[in-house]
Amino acid sequence: MTALDLTPAPGAAPIGRRIARHASMELRLLLRNGEQLLLTIVIPTVLLVVLVHAPLADIPRPRSAFLVPGVLALAVMSTAFTGQAIATGFERRYGVLRRLGATPLGRGGLLAGKTLAVIGVEVLQVALLVAVGLAVGWHPHGSALAALALVLLGTVAFSALGLLMAGTLRAEATLAGANLVYLLLLVVSGIAFPLTDFSASVRHWLQLLPSAALADGLRAALGHGAAVPGRAWIVLAVWAVAAAAAAMRWFRWG
Repeated sequence: MTALDLTPAPGAAPIGRRIARHASMELRLLLRNGEQLLLTIVIPTVLLVVLVHAPLADIPRPRSAFLVPGVLALAVMSTAFTGQAIATGFERRYGVLRRLGATPLGRGGLLAGKTLAVIGVEVLQVALLVAVGLAVGWHPHGSALAALALVLLGTVAFSALGLLMAGTLRAEATLAGANLVYLLLLVVSGIAFPLTDFSASVRHWLQLLPSAALADGLRAALGHGAAVPGRAWIVLAVWAVAAAAAAMRWFRWG
């Protein structure tokens, strides 16, 4: 008869399992938060419907071809940056992150888990916005794979920026700053209003914003089937690498 080995074998789970479990928990928390869902799903959807049908601005025609990719970029920004920054900022304030810091998850695992949870919410966002876009007359062309790659790269950039803000500022400052940045980028990034409304010198700098690069890249990939401009890839990649490195370096648990 084989003896049972009841010797304790303490130790952390493999890093992949730790990240997956944390991402699953973060996703459930995001989907249970009504305010988060308002910011990440309801507002972009309502904005798309209103701007397509209401002549509130001089938007290139067909309006849906300009607006749907822009609102997809807005959805990525609202989930990965604004919503995540605010939620993480208050988790830090209330000591949740200190408790996570005492686990084997680690800073890298925390950042990776939160980013994966954001991607899960974005799947729902993209499905809803694409359905609404098709309903209002949008006819996408081009490469869905290029659009997917842009969304993933933009998610990494915005997620890292949101976590950097939440991990370095007080919760109240994060709340105010994240909402202010959200509103400013909505107006000046070519998401809902064309950058041609700005002078050439100002437009040059605005095109370096990650939200502008994501919106322009998605319009090229989905709006008229053209190749995504190299500038869009470079801008998003630089923001993603720089923000992720900064978040890994300066993110504080408490």
